[in-house]
Amino acid sequence: MPSPIHPGRVDWTGENPGIYLKHEQDGPWTGLATFFRVVYSPYGMGSGVLVLDQPNVASGLPEVHNFCVSDNEALARFLVDNFFSRFASFRVSPGVGAITYVAATEVQRAGDTRSRYQEIVRAEGFEVVMTWGGLGQPYAVDMPAEKGPTKAHQMYSLFIDAEEAEVTINGKPLAGRIAIRDFADTKKSTAFLAFSESWMQVAPAAAQGNAS
Repeated sequence: MPSPIHPGRVDWTGENPGIYLKHEQDGPWTGLATFFRVVYSPYGMGSGVLVLDQPNVASGLPEVHNFCVSDNEALARFLVDNFFSRFASFRVSPGVGAITYVAATEVQRAGDTRSRYQEIVRAEGFEVVMTWGGLGQPYAVDMPAEKGPTKAHQMYSLFIDAEEAEVTINGKPLAGRIAIRDFADTKKSTAFLAFSESWMQVAPAAAQGNAS
């Protein structure tokens, strides 16, 4: 039997819930946010949020609120460059390539993952609040590299989908509403909690072979 220990290097592990918004199901993204709380990575621990208030505008602060607020900028850049910018919603959004990095002053959570949950990130002049409501039952995912965004990592995670969600910047909500996304050969909400998430590298040859 194969070893129960994954042979690949763990690039990071932690939490990575998201809220992705549109006006219409087939329309462009109107607001994107992904939160992270990392307990291990090559760049240490850290928390923060990547927000695109105008995903289709290739600009950051002060023109538009396309920015990443975190308490570990090196970690944030690692995640944005190698993971978040490859997620399907961010990959097609020019704003992710022009974000401004901002130092966080406070990161906290509130609520209950069985009903209504929040992540709150503050910086000098900014408060980002992500809220998930109508939370469903948790389900576990073992995502093989060929179906994942990086094509080089196997990902394990626990997900909880939300029926309601909102992202605010200084009290102003991002435009749009929850849509439906293709995920793991199913249809899922674009608002979700993701806990116990781990990204392990797979051998390049194996990843290339699986992707072909």
